[in-house]
Amino acid sequence: MIFRMTRKKAWQAAVSALFLGVASQAVAQAQEPAAQSKNSQYCANIADAASDARFALQKQALADMEKEIEGRIKVLEARRAEYEEWLKRRNEVLEKADETIVMIYSRMRPDAAALQLMNMDEEIAAAVVAKLNPRAASAVLNEMEPARAAQLANVITDAPKREKNSGRQN
Repeated sequence: MIFRMTRKKAWQAAVSALFLGVASQAVAQAQEPAAQSKNSQYCANIADAASDARFALQKQALADMEKEIEGRIKVLEARRAEYEEWLKRRNEVLEKADETIVMIYSRMRPDAAALQLMNMDEEIAAAVVAKLNPRAASAVLNEMEPARAAQLANVITDAPKREKNSGRQN
C-alpha cells in the first residue's frame, strides 16, 4: 500500500504539475496581449510628443539655415554695391576724356604727348591714355617718367582705391 500511495501521490503530483503548467501558460498568454497592448498604448501616447520634438528640431535647423543664407545674401549685396561703385568711378574717369581730346593726343608725337600728360590731372591723363589705342598709349607711357607712368596705370586699373578699401596704407 505504501507503494500504491506513492504511486497515487506521484500521479496527483503529475496531474497537478500538468494543470499548473497549463494554467501558468494560459496566464502568460493572457498577460502577453496585455503587455502588447500596454506597449502599443505607450507608443501611441508618445507618438505625438516624438513628432513634436522632431518637428521642433527640423524647425530649428531650417531657422539656422535661413540665418546663414541671409548672412550670405548680405555679403553678396555688399560686394555687388562695391562693384557698382567701382564701375561708376571707372565710367566717370573714362567720361572725363572727351573724344576730341583723345584724337588730338593720338595724333601727337609720343614724347610731346607724354610731357603734356605728365602735367595734367591724374584722372584726366589716365582717362586719355585709357582711350588711346594700345600702340599709341604704350608709346606715350614709354616716354614718361616711370613713376608717373605707373601712377597712371594704377589709376586706369583702379589699384590705389582697392588698396585703401582693403586697409593697406602706403
